[in-house]
Amino acid sequence: MLEKVIHYSIHHKLVIFLFTALLIGFGIYSLTQIPLGAVPDITSNQVQVITTSRTLATEDVEKYLTYPIELEMANLPGVTEIRSISKFGLSVVTVVFEDDMGTYLPRQLISEKIQLAEEKIPANFGTPFMGPVSTGLGEIYQYIIDVKPGYEDTYSITDLRTIQDWVVKRQLSGIKGVVEVNTWGGYLKQYEVAINPERLQAMQVDISSVYTALQKNNDIAGGGYIEKTNESFFVRGEGLVESLEDIENIVVENRNGTPVYIRDVGKVGFGHANRFGAITANGEGEKVLGQVMMLKGAGSKATIERVKERLQAMENSLPEGIIINGFLDRSELIEKTTSTIAENLILGCLIVVFVVVLLLGNF
Repeated sequence: MLEKVIHYSIHHKLVIFLFTALLIGFGIYSLTQIPLGAVPDITSNQVQVITTSRTLATEDVEKYLTYPIELEMANLPGVTEIRSISKFGLSVVTVVFEDDMGTYLPRQLISEKIQLAEEKIPANFGTPFMGPVSTGLGEIYQYIIDVKPGYEDTYSITDLRTIQDWVVKRQLSGIKGVVEVNTWGGYLKQYEVAINPERLQAMQVDISSVYTALQKNNDIAGGGYIEKTNESFFVRGEGLVESLEDIENIVVENRNGTPVYIRDVGKVGFGHANRFGAITANGEGEKVLGQVMMLKGAGSKATIERVKERLQAMENSLPEGIIINGFLDRSELIEKTTSTIAENLILGCLIVVFVVVLLLGNF
């Protein structure tokens, strides 16, 4: 059989040449379609179920959050391992599935079980949700929201966090291959009402009435519609607060025609949510960091290029004095890896050609 192949190849050089050229062309095309990465993703086929709570200690998190979720996930088909982490206010349950089950079938199975687990968790203790469709190698790009020289006193660390959440993060969402954009550092801006206990007692107002007034006076109500000739006019009441003054003017109680406002029982102002860490850089104090997570199975090099293009396009939409400094870019590592591989392939081809010519004595 081998002799026939050799004999055919010698007497039909044009056919062999065309076949070789076709094979080389197909190889070059396939090379351009390969999703390039720095290292192979060997992460197991896993899904994380995350539950947060503001009030539970570690032992309570394990008892009321982690255990009910683990109990429900143990009955899923194709599960090879279940492990969990319980910390103050945080429960993370990692469910590992068999590799042949794919990426989205396990998430569908877990979404059905999460509803059952949620019924066993006491009210207001926390709501479980699944983590993003990413892996441990999904952190492909990180950047810092920074200010230009001369604007240091213009923006506070809270302002930088707000710009990241409402300007930068929203424009980075929707990029092909990006599954999530996380925010680290800064203060999460909030509207806060600092209740004065002495005023509550003096006015004989219950604190639950304050909660109820704040909740009911920050909503939108629909009132149907009114038909007039050939037009329909929709009626609705807009009660969303838009400023600190709107919160101060909310009525808690009405006593004989005299309203008791929020400003009468407390002080309204801006605050921030509790945090458990901070981000610093270059010895310049606190910073706000953005982290781009890649979709599982997406090409990291192509995704990073799309992220850079979007960052460059959004420069004109940023507030004056704000810049985005990227400091972790996996494309640099990918380029070094691919250049090394290319050098090795070229060297290997030259060695093979030299050996063949040397052995045959004829090119």
